[in-house]
Amino acid sequence: MTAPSPASPSRPLLTFGLVWLGQFVSLFGSGLTSFALGAHVYQLTGSTTRFVLISFFATLPLAVLSPFAGVLVDRWDRRKAMLWSDVGSGLTTALIWLLLVADDLGQLAFKAWYLYPIVLLGGCCNAFRWPAWTATTPLLIPKQHLGRASGMAELGGAISQIASPLFAGLLVGSIGLHGVLFMDVVSFLFAAGVLVVVRFPSAPGASVRRAGPRSMRAELAEGWRFVRDRPGLSYILAFSTFTNSSLALVLLLFTPLVLAFTDLKHLGLIGSISGMGLLAGGILTSVWGGPKRRILGIAGFPIIASVMLLLAALPPSVPLLATAAALFLFSMPLTTTNSHVIWQLKVPLEIQGRVSALRKTVGQSGVLLTTLIAGPLADRVFEPWMAPGGAFAGSVGRVLGTGTGRGIAFLFVVLGFAVLGAVGLLLLSPRARRVQEELPDMIPSHPLATSLPSEQPPAGAVPESPLSATGNTPS
Repeated sequence: MTAPSPASPSRPLLTFGLVWLGQFVSLFGSGLTSFALGAHVYQLTGSTTRFVLISFFATLPLAVLSPFAGVLVDRWDRRKAMLWSDVGSGLTTALIWLLLVADDLGQLAFKAWYLYPIVLLGGCCNAFRWPAWTATTPLLIPKQHLGRASGMAELGGAISQIASPLFAGLLVGSIGLHGVLFMDVVSFLFAAGVLVVVRFPSAPGASVRRAGPRSMRAELAEGWRFVRDRPGLSYILAFSTFTNSSLALVLLLFTPLVLAFTDLKHLGLIGSISGMGLLAGGILTSVWGGPKRRILGIAGFPIIASVMLLLAALPPSVPLLATAAALFLFSMPLTTTNSHVIWQLKVPLEIQGRVSALRKTVGQSGVLLTTLIAGPLADRVFEPWMAPGGAFAGSVGRVLGTGTGRGIAFLFVVLGFAVLGAVGLLLLSPRARRVQEELPDMIPSHPLATSLPSEQPPAGAVPESPLSATGNTPS
């Protein structure tokens, strides 16, 4: 028996597990830095705007660069794309560490705005990592286990979200911000080291695309046309964008909603309990994998989130908000996993990077818009409406109460009903309801690592467009 080639690892599940571990460690390190650095900037400046700008500049490249990153990821070796993304992210963290050291030595007066271009550069690196990792998973995981694999990814994010703030607070007190940044650099090195050791199978037609003369514009258009010509996928993309933007708005405004009636201690308690809900959702998803009819998961679990938004808007109490937040976040991994699986099953492997990047661009554009309007929408519209004597104080205020924070509660009610309406519209679409049956699965039942052909196509070969695959365009 001949040994497998580096391009065709014989143990793809082990490869996935190792890469997942590396990415989880890297994600945890980034969570430590994000929390510690944000707290440092807020303590240094006392400015909420400067604090929020860090998140804005970290997210901006995901919206702007993702389409181009997706094209390049489909052209490149996806393992190397992830590797260099981790290396670049580690270097940006190291640069922040050097700035702080220079400030300690009196060679530089640290300013918060110094972080913005560095964080922007780190976001550029992350714009490549996400489509590469998303497009790689179907190469390594049998399609019947994609739900569990996606659940593992959600579980890693949940653990990071719960544990990072706790450990960051402890570590800053013991080893300082410098030590936390150093740990983040080490986490990136660990993730990069894993990617140096493992090998991924190549996506079908990868060598042809590298040799072909096609322009980036043509490849960008191909990813867009693939989604546009499949109404079921288009509707799911629009639905996911709306629900994710609503989630971002809720997360941004949840803290002022809580602090309007209680203190930081209870905010931390609510955050811990809600994090356990997120963790439980991630564990359930990784074990269960989701329903066989994925559209039921995509549309069903947001109903739980909507009801929890309505519950959270009632006259406030700590137990009420903790329960609502926990069940709200519990539903998120279950929704996201089912959506991921649909896209991984129905998109050809050779354009997974482009389509994943398109999804990220559309989704992050909605989140960026939400970030920009959240404050003005709450402070200038909904809070005045629900102030004593406000436009809705005598009607809605009789149920939700009036005063500080009640405008945000009213906004949560509006979002809750809006998401329920979006669920109804999605389920009314025959194309969305039957997307799993109408569109053929585009990945093999077994990982490509065990069955890649050894021969390479000629340099001048022209690949068949995935858009021309039979049965892909529903009537």
